[in-house]
Amino acid sequence: MKAARWHGVKDIRVEQVDEPAVGPGEVKLKVAWTGICGSDLHEYLAGPIFVPVGEDHPLSHDQAPITMGHEYSGTVTEVGEGVTNVVPGDRVVIEPIFACGTCPACLEGKYNLCDSLGFVGLSGGHGGFAAYSVVPARMVHKMPDALSMEQGALVEPSAVALHAVRMSKIKAGDTAAVFGAGPIGLLVVEALRVAGAAQIHVVEPSEVRRQKALELGATSVIDPSVEDAVATIRAATGGVAVSFEVTGVPQVLQQCIEATRHEGQVLIVSIWEKAAAFQPNTVVLKERQLLGSIAYRHIYPAVMELMMQGYFSADKLVTKRIALEDITTEGFDALVAEKSHVKILVEAPE
Repeated sequence: MKAARWHGVKDIRVEQVDEPAVGPGEVKLKVAWTGICGSDLHEYLAGPIFVPVGEDHPLSHDQAPITMGHEYSGTVTEVGEGVTNVVPGDRVVIEPIFACGTCPACLEGKYNLCDSLGFVGLSGGHGGFAAYSVVPARMVHKMPDALSMEQGALVEPSAVALHAVRMSKIKAGDTAAVFGAGPIGLLVVEALRVAGAAQIHVVEPSEVRRQKALELGATSVIDPSVEDAVATIRAATGGVAVSFEVTGVPQVLQQCIEATRHEGQVLIVSIWEKAAAFQPNTVVLKERQLLGSIAYRHIYPAVMELMMQGYFSADKLVTKRIALEDITTEGFDALVAEKSHVKILVEAPE
């Protein structure tokens, strides 16, 4: 079968690989749609970050080259011995976290904080940029009939956003700022609406993405190339209760801190390619909080319930649909060159 595999920086190849076989406790699915994630783009431009190179990942037991893709939906075609949660024909989405189950975080149920954390399609396994995938049965969630397969491919990134907002101290009626209106930033805007934020100020240089933020419920949008984002936010709010860093751009972190009020909170959602500096006194002297958020846990059912209420809509967020053969030129390279894109979905080959 055809699969898109990471071999190195700016070296993703669509090539023939063996179709994966299902084993005990595993589920095989025919992939439908897979989203290109910001994490995939980081691996393409500056990896390896999560991709294991030269040494097997401790849980996937794989190393590069690996089949990419972790935001995906599909139809179950076969189940292994002992699998009871799904049957062939079920439409499913994948929660692609590798977790050991035995470290302190896993024993607390916080498997997204596993000491050996990994992701199918980043850390090994049979990722979604392929015709078929095989995953452990615990990673599979049945989709409600009301949700399309395209919508299913948005469950994973929506889970990232909803988990970040749940981790924050945002309360109904609070003010918030979102720095970065890429796919996750826009999903954070919607998650903030769910949480009842009264004001949501979005900082984003792309005109198309600013307009999309307004469409999804932002109170205001700010172009940081033409105005001082911190000054504008503070003039409107006196400082927001929570700011969300969703750019991964080092100089933005300090802006996120300064945009919050005293005792405000900065929620860092990005995966970083390099270090970011900030002035600790801006945290200390106002008793602000810095908090990180990674992936999600115990949240897929809630995401799909919200989708059935109209949140995290594929119709509003998907800007391009491409074939697997075009994943580099029409996918990764397009995301680098054209900041107007929000979410690009890749259709699985037959």
